[in-house]
Amino acid sequence: MTDETGQTALTQPGVRRRIVLVTGPSGAGRSTAINALEDLGYEVIDNLPMSILPKLLDARDLARPMALGLDVRNRDFSVAGLIEVIDELTRDPALEAEVLYLDAEADVLIRRYSETRRRHPLAPAETAQDGVAREKDLLVPIRSRADILIDTSEMTPHQLRDEIERWFAEGSAADMAVTVQSFSYKRGMPRGVDMVFDVRFLANPYWEPALRGFDGRDEEVRAHVEADPRYAAFFGKVLELTLLLLPAYREEGKKHLSIAFGCTGGQHRSVTLAENLAKALAEHDWQVSIRHRELERRRGGT
Repeated sequence: MTDETGQTALTQPGVRRRIVLVTGPSGAGRSTAINALEDLGYEVIDNLPMSILPKLLDARDLARPMALGLDVRNRDFSVAGLIEVIDELTRDPALEAEVLYLDAEADVLIRRYSETRRRHPLAPAETAQDGVAREKDLLVPIRSRADILIDTSEMTPHQLRDEIERWFAEGSAADMAVTVQSFSYKRGMPRGVDMVFDVRFLANPYWEPALRGFDGRDEEVRAHVEADPRYAAFFGKVLELTLLLLPAYREEGKKHLSIAFGCTGGQHRSVTLAENLAKALAEHDWQVSIRHRELERRRGGT
């Protein structure tokens, strides 16, 4: 569609439309993410045939950002076709296009299918395990193209909605958001993290019986960790490095940076470091959110 100047609506100077392609394996939370984006004011279209996408984008109404749900259930879905769409949208200077990829561990996806008793779209006559494995292999090239990767394995729908809001709420397109999180190496490293720091070299409050039941948000635990003679130098260098990199990443157009601290149990040292770094970055006017994976898993326990 063109205007009186002969330009398409999407190529008029100064006009950029934010478009989020939401995809990932079936059962990873795409519907929840789509609904959350709609609540944030996005124009949402789910299961859109990719063949009609160009006609959809050739429109005059550029006031609202758009979210498109695309997965193997789309009528003409193909990996090559979706990659072609991603490339085309990314090259268009009139668009601010992002790929939001929702993922989850295979055993989690299988359990979710078992709980709902749904048939997997790629294995209607086979087991959910067959379908999950087939779909994960199929989507590897798409996953590698993701701008934003969210692992929903340990998230409730409410937590996923909160995560979507952190990424896509009004103002997030202009400012880079930072997530600082803690985790336990016993349970593996979190996915989609940009920077990881191993803090198992610091004094472990776990070995102090009076501190064992607390976590790194408590003053007693924090004081114990900070008393380690190596803490101050380490934290200072981490903060210095982070403050050096954040503006550079933002200039490159990165919308989000995820930083993680890991320790043995994910309860004491990593929590203290995550809390302290998040506070320091907020004092430097960065938009920061905190997540403590193991504490969330214990539903607020220690």
